[in-house]
Amino acid sequence: MADTKKYEVTILLPAFNEEGVIGTTIQRIRELYPEYEILVVDDGSTDQTMAEAMAAGANVWPHPYNIGNGAAIKSGLRCARGEWVVMMDADGQHQPEDIARLLAHRDRFDMVVGARTRQSETRAHRDLANWLYNKFASYVTKFKIEDLTSGFRLVRVSVAKQFLYLLPNTFSYPSTLTMAYLRSGRSVKYVPIQTRARVGKSKIKLLRDGTRFFLIITKIATLFSPFRVFLPISFSLFATGVCYYAYTFFTQGRFTNMSALLFNTSVIIFMIGLVAEQVSQMRYDRTE
Repeated sequence: MADTKKYEVTILLPAFNEEGVIGTTIQRIRELYPEYEILVVDDGSTDQTMAEAMAAGANVWPHPYNIGNGAAIKSGLRCARGEWVVMMDADGQHQPEDIARLLAHRDRFDMVVGARTRQSETRAHRDLANWLYNKFASYVTKFKIEDLTSGFRLVRVSVAKQFLYLLPNTFSYPSTLTMAYLRSGRSVKYVPIQTRARVGKSKIKLLRDGTRFFLIITKIATLFSPFRVFLPISFSLFATGVCYYAYTFFTQGRFTNMSALLFNTSVIIFMIGLVAEQVSQMRYDRTE
């Protein structure tokens, strides 16, 4: 007979080739929170990650091949037997002791996120990139986002499942989930945490993933609040057209084709943004 036991909290760890640390991480979680479910989604690891997780006492859901970090999170949310799910990395960055700090806010907020502080063991170029992402996302959502890409967060399963269709299969799922919650009027709380350097080699490459991740953030922004992106561009082109027309009028006494192009482009971008805003609003007909 299948185990149908329900839990108050599920600790969800997406894992890909983390055999060197996952067993220790699970043991520490079990010592601190023996009453919680520990669920590992093995995303097609080619080492002994799944065996180490099972030996440490976790429930394991395997992917037949590597699909992506976001896909592992989606599988975990579908399989979790807890009312609440704490998502955390399996590479040793996040401290199990901080789980209790997230859970302390579950009665007041829909999502609680661990925000990495300056004392965290992170690299300078990633800190700069995260700062830029946070500023851009804060502008789009009109909410101060302290750590857009943090993978350490607490959500209620029933609420998070409403947004599964929006989540990508890649590392950008935290950004999408955060903005989806804010766009739908859900409350988000940030709790400062200190992370350690990961054990093993990072799966994210600066040159390969930096530009791609920026494009993903831009796509997410236009998905949830298109006007916050399209309107400034439209206004900038219109203002440029006005300035250029004033220049040509006083210097040449005429209205040029360039001014007409700038005006027309600004109107087209404004209308595209208006349509995109309506499409974005229609997406939320699928959620409460």
